[in-house]
Amino acid sequence: MARGVTGPAGKAWGSSADPLSPGGEEGTPYAGGSEPGSGGSAEASGRRRGGRARAGGRKSRRESGEARSGRGEGGPPADPEAEAREICLRLLSFSLRTRAQLADALRRKGVDDEVAEQVLSRYTEVGLIDDVAFARAWVQSRHTGRGLARRALAAELRQRGVADDTVKEAVEELDPDQEETAARELVAKRMAATRGLDPVKRTRRILGVLARKGYPSGLAYRLVREALEQEGLDDPGVPTDE
Repeated sequence: MARGVTGPAGKAWGSSADPLSPGGEEGTPYAGGSEPGSGGSAEASGRRRGGRARAGGRKSRRESGEARSGRGEGGPPADPEAEAREICLRLLSFSLRTRAQLADALRRKGVDDEVAEQVLSRYTEVGLIDDVAFARAWVQSRHTGRGLARRALAAELRQRGVADDTVKEAVEELDPDQEETAARELVAKRMAATRGLDPVKRTRRILGVLARKGYPSGLAYRLVREALEQEGLDDPGVPTDE
């Protein structure tokens, strides 16, 4: 019986055991990538098959993403309410949000106002949206971390869409003694950082910091004057509204 050319490990090219022969087993290519003398046709064929497989894989991933989002190709979401819920939950997973912030996010995503209202109302009912809790947490965090006073805190809450009554209740929980203590700490830090400057310029800078953080001008000037006196410096006489 005629034998074919012997390949690696004694396998005969052209025999029925040859994986690249018409009668051979498919899917196990020669280690060199193509049959010797074939001009690379098997390798090229493999690349074509692999390219088709990869393209099919990308399509499958795209289609699966559309299925998860409820979108068909080029069509609107199958369930707008589900999409709105997903947007809200994704944002809430990072941090607390006010109802107004979530409403703005849904509007930017093109969610219908009626659908957005339904989702926001439901999440408010179950406690996922709670502007009162948000306001309280914001006041404590920003006062402790940034030294902000009630006026600045109220402005930040209003910018985030918190209702005036809720803002008022939240900032009133900040004790006046806490506010003055925080202001004293700020003055002490700024006094140390500006030591050696002209007293008038120094006072203006410190008053400016306190004003930006929302402290009343009367309290700010009193604390700066006391700090200057402790250093044995005269009152520079800077008006409280500067």
